[in-house]
Amino acid sequence: MKQFFFVILMLFVFYSQWALASLPIQFWQASSGARVYFVENHDLPILDVSVEFAAGSSMDIPSQSGCASLVQQLLSLGAGGFSEDQIATALADVGAQTRSHFDRDRAGIVLRTLSSERERKQALDVFARIIQFPEFPQAILSREKERTISSIKESSTKPDYIAERELMKMLYGNHPYGFNEQGEVETLSKLQREDLLAFYRAHYVAEGAVIAIIGDVTRLEAAAIAEKLTESLPSTGQSRNVPPVAIPVTGIKRLPHPAAQSHIQLAYPGLRRSDPDYFPLLVGNHILGGGGFVSRLMEEVRQQRGLAYSVYSFFAPYKEQGPFQIGLQTKKEQSEEALALTQKVLKDFVLNGPTEKELVAAKQNIIGGFPLRIDSNSKILGFLSVIGFYQLPLTYMTDYLVAVEAVTTEQIRQAFQRRIQPDGMVAVIAGAME
Repeated sequence: MKQFFFVILMLFVFYSQWALASLPIQFWQASSGARVYFVENHDLPILDVSVEFAAGSSMDIPSQSGCASLVQQLLSLGAGGFSEDQIATALADVGAQTRSHFDRDRAGIVLRTLSSERERKQALDVFARIIQFPEFPQAILSREKERTISSIKESSTKPDYIAERELMKMLYGNHPYGFNEQGEVETLSKLQREDLLAFYRAHYVAEGAVIAIIGDVTRLEAAAIAEKLTESLPSTGQSRNVPPVAIPVTGIKRLPHPAAQSHIQLAYPGLRRSDPDYFPLLVGNHILGGGGFVSRLMEEVRQQRGLAYSVYSFFAPYKEQGPFQIGLQTKKEQSEEALALTQKVLKDFVLNGPTEKELVAAKQNIIGGFPLRIDSNSKILGFLSVIGFYQLPLTYMTDYLVAVEAVTTEQIRQAFQRRIQPDGMVAVIAGAME
């Protein structure tokens, strides 16, 4: 069996050695204090850059829920003397694109541009304005507030959204991870431009910035880019630490809904990104419910009993304990039976762990699929951002498969027993039988 995994590992190395060997991650701090992570790759005339901050929804305060998300949305909608249309035109003129990232911990923006001098210079000039000089125009703010409020109201009629919202309230209570990432209708309607400016000044600061760069530039050019993107940021702000997550009060909420199917979700505080149990839980969850049709939940709930079309589980690691979730949909009249079976499968898995056969199959799937997770510059950029933000080892990408291969059935069993209490989970059935 060891020989089998050795072959898999060798195939992986051959397939992606340009990413893991010939393009090592370089790290330094810019003069502004920003942390920079760089991979030099001249295979294509493309440059990808991301800048991220500890400015996710957990940095909101309850009375201003949604402020963090609006700040991130409006960064590129008016900055440095450029209007929304002028920003879009200047980027389109050189074939550049931006996209955003936002979650409970992080907020950031990504630029992709050609690496040729004219195109790169113009794109980076616009990008630097967006990051360092956002203006939050009042008309744009009013428009985006209304758009977000309309989206929340529409989503609030759907059973999956209702279940997710209620589940996070039960799981986190007043903890910042329990805030809706988009915000609340009541708080969004009260937000003013001054609130966004204050949030930006407090959280979009150089000392907390993480810059990831990959593509067709040299180390010297990458260093100049990092300086340009952060030289005018406030040096320090008022970012605060996310508090520890408390164990929730267990319970099940049954919420009526006219939908034909019930949406069932269960949750428990999961793991931190830096958790020493990260890899046993990663592999174990693949076996339990993260591996699609080969997972144990899928086999027991769908294949054997026909109680759901799909059922899944996942860990969402953050600075503090992100959620461990299980979700499924089923006919209303089957909802209680499906919930009971899901709980039974989880209890058995936590008690006994996986079989050796399940472990072998999971490792094969994870190791075999890993090259697809790093087969483009944009995907590697995502890894660089995670490594930088959570300050993981620079060798994280090369260590990943070694850590997966080393996981044992006993490590999985012990990790799940340490981290997950099946009888302590919270659960929601949206679309319960009345």
